[in-house]
Amino acid sequence: MIENQLKMNILAIGAHPDDIEVGCGGTLAKYSEKGHNVYLYIATDGGAGGDGKTRIREQQSSAKILGVKELYWGGYSDTQISINKEAIWNLEKVIKKVSPDLIFVNFWDDTHQDHRHIAQITISATRYVRNVLFYETPTTQNFNPNVFVQLGEKYLRIKEKLLLAHKSQVSKTNISGITIIEVARSNALFRGVQARVDYAEAFQSLRLFINI
Repeated sequence: MIENQLKMNILAIGAHPDDIEVGCGGTLAKYSEKGHNVYLYIATDGGAGGDGKTRIREQQSSAKILGVKELYWGGYSDTQISINKEAIWNLEKVIKKVSPDLIFVNFWDDTHQDHRHIAQITISATRYVRNVLFYETPTTQNFNPNVFVQLGEKYLRIKEKLLLAHKSQVSKTNISGITIIEVARSNALFRGVQARVDYAEAFQSLRLFINI
């Protein structure tokens, strides 16, 4: 638990079930274990990538492992997230409820339109939030991280457990014969090398406020 430290509210935003686990699952596990409050906002049920009801159940299972305080759903159709006033307002309502100290979200340069759009919606909705970090997924492009979180073997294994909770998606990667577990481990090793540690998750900051 936290000693001599304020408990923070962490909000992770994803376009689809499992986006968050891929991008920042290990980091969220560290925050959760240290006693911080973790909240999730998932914009769609991922119905274009599998059965929507199944994917909702998988996300709920993953959230339970992670110790999430509350799981919010955007209710949008997969592949049909639009950047508009209503979408921004809906996310702002969640942000107001959670009052997050730190937000994680999909990176804005991505080959999947939902990832791009939820990033742009978040940029508008978080204009008064001090700390906002973008995470990467296998469809992210031109990602140049400037923030790293060391996972070590412990939190990498927790990240893998979270990804395995999304059973229907484990083998659905953009590389034939390679599972998302293999993708996650290899990427954690690569980002760890960049950060001069064993395994890491990497982020690009929209804003990062350092209080001295």
